[in-house]
Amino acid sequence: MNISKERLAQIEALPEDQIDFSDIPEMDAAFFETARLVMPAGTTKQAISIRVDDDVLQWFKAQGKGHLSRMNAVLRAYMLSSAKERT
Repeated sequence: MNISKERLAQIEALPEDQIDFSDIPEMDAAFFETARLVMPAGTTKQAISIRVDDDVLQWFKAQGKGHLSRMNAVLRAYMLSSAKERT
């Protein structure tokens, strides 16, 4: 799909209350029961040492295999959300 920079700027400037979501199906509990996290391909990772509260680590571990990837996904979502708020 090709979109001009001007049109993309118009879309990004559109206030959320003016976006028409009527054609998007509602995501109910059944959706989230089968949903799975898919990490973007091609991202490079760097090994670090980080201290987190024990209860936070235990919660992520309790979610099953891939807890470090999920922690990374949460940090990425926060980063993207913060960057969006600053623009």
